[in-house]
Amino acid sequence: MGLCLCHTDGVSVAATSLQNALAPLLADPSGAAVLLDVDGTLAPIVRHAEDAHVPEPTRRPLITIARHYGFVACVSGRRAATARRIVSIGSITYLGNHGSEVLPGGASEVTVDADVAAWTARVRAFADTELAQADVARTRVRGEDKEAIAAFHWRGAPDEQAAEAVVDAIAARATAAGFALHRGRKVLEVRPPVAMDKGLGIERLLAGHGLRVALYAGDDRTDLDAFAGLRRLVAAGSLERAVCVGVRSDETPPEIERDADLLVDGPSGVRELLAVLATVAG
Repeated sequence: MGLCLCHTDGVSVAATSLQNALAPLLADPSGAAVLLDVDGTLAPIVRHAEDAHVPEPTRRPLITIARHYGFVACVSGRRAATARRIVSIGSITYLGNHGSEVLPGGASEVTVDADVAAWTARVRAFADTELAQADVARTRVRGEDKEAIAAFHWRGAPDEQAAEAVVDAIAARATAAGFALHRGRKVLEVRPPVAMDKGLGIERLLAGHGLRVALYAGDDRTDLDAFAGLRRLVAAGSLERAVCVGVRSDETPPEIERDADLLVDGPSGVRELLAVLATVAG
């Protein structure tokens, strides 16, 4: 629906075009929020999720942005503390587990939504039972404990098709047990049947900050919720402008390309975007 600032034949669109797209933030950094997904946006997607990290050339402009913009946060499907470890910048806020956890900049304690936290024991018991199944070990489906969310990954399994079939069976049992499901890029999440998404979390996170404009960048279906959350804030008059950035890859859902105001190519494109935002310090 918007501008595409992507690589064509190995040549990046001129920085001036990116500056034009980001003009609402560059004009008033102190009144702007910069909100960023982590995996696939700041950190490249890797074979094993626990190996993810944000490269130093991406961290440098993000540190500058954190010093000059009104509000900076990373918004992740991972636990907030895990997202902070991957990004390795302690001064910014982390919104984790799809909006249900908040770890403010400089803080050591995570605040968890009470309705979501109440399901932690049940989700963990379900995940423990499933991960003990022989076909899970055989196909090398990997579990990830995210407190009230259990994730089942099959990226990098020897036979990804067979592993996905095992995860599909887990999904059916989770549905029958009353849990909610969400599918991402080669991952299934088993969640509490409680309203939770990045958009709702962002709306709560930005309340009372007096910001004029906000940017969000993300690459997966959960990031569509973040786009929607920012646009609801604009419709309500809480923001004057939202800039929704889609991060393209071979696995990008078509909805991201459809709903984004601006498209960039992968984490390298996000790095270019951050570099432009960081020019306010010059």
